[in-house]
Amino acid sequence: MRKRNFIFLLPALAFLSCSEDSVNQLEETEQLQPESLELSTNVEAAYPEKIGDVSQVYYAGSKISVEEVKGNYVYEGDIIFDRNMVTSQPEKLVFEVGETPTEKSVGRTSRLWPNNVVYYAIDGNLTDKNRVYDAIAHWESNTPLEFVERSSESNYIYFTPGSGCSSYVGMTGSKQNITLSSSCTTGNTIHEIGHAVGLWHEQSRVDRDNHIKINYNNIQTGREHNFETYADRGMDGDEFTSTLDFGSIMMYGSYSFSSNGQPTITKTNGSTYQVQRNALSSGDITGIKSMYPDNAGSTTTTTEPTYINGEYYTISGLTVLRYNDAWYYRSIYGWRKVKLIDGRWFWA
Repeated sequence: MRKRNFIFLLPALAFLSCSEDSVNQLEETEQLQPESLELSTNVEAAYPEKIGDVSQVYYAGSKISVEEVKGNYVYEGDIIFDRNMVTSQPEKLVFEVGETPTEKSVGRTSRLWPNNVVYYAIDGNLTDKNRVYDAIAHWESNTPLEFVERSSESNYIYFTPGSGCSSYVGMTGSKQNITLSSSCTTGNTIHEIGHAVGLWHEQSRVDRDNHIKINYNNIQTGREHNFETYADRGMDGDEFTSTLDFGSIMMYGSYSFSSNGQPTITKTNGSTYQVQRNALSSGDITGIKSMYPDNAGSTTTTTEPTYINGEYYTISGLTVLRYNDAWYYRSIYGWRKVKLIDGRWFWA
């Protein structure tokens, strides 16, 4: 899946890409039979039974479509934004050299977990805590990330009961919920942890139309926006791998958000595929290791990040593109070079 980075000062979140893998053999499965439909339809959703009013908000300088449900902004079904993380109008995030920036700014916390350590706690009321422990064990055995029970840390994941499966994306800098209803499985928990460490959904990558077809006539009214690509949102950086990963645990199923029992996503030949919620694919792992290198946890302080040309990063509340070892922001006037000074962005 596509990787979108959130780098230190304010570290970044990532669009993970994909690779061929034994898990990708799922790509070649036959058309789903009716008895398989219920599993494939069970895409992660924060509020499975509710469709909120759709509005457009601004996050890190980009306009996104969200549903408003119970005071939360829900993005792509299971991604949560608090009101203080977004704005209803474009916010000035890039200033002229010599200008005094305003103090208010959204999205100004770290998005990558420093030193590859993710702190967590579990609500005592959460049922079947083993799904959390099993999901954490899977992440630790396959990636450089370490999960540590929180003591006094202020930034940590809190696994808590909810009406569905949901998470924030990347480290928010404070307590951040992963909600798990009783129907959320270990696989769903692995998926939501993926969001919490910085992953978005696989089917939204820019080149997805080369591999899949979106059947908008079959999507629930009001949830069409969940199927936008990152290019639709004005972001189109490089991918880590050359093809969409049908085996990614971050991939929607063929019947996700279906209104009529017909597939919302098919391969380009019209066939469906089986959603995978068992394990991280090798493409998932490759993307995570690019975000969290194996040696990142070897020191007690966060090391200087490595920026990859052609990739997007969200730093100090602004989504920027790394190109020729410099930073560029896509303004209303097109791409313009910017520079970061003391945690604020200025036109270069």
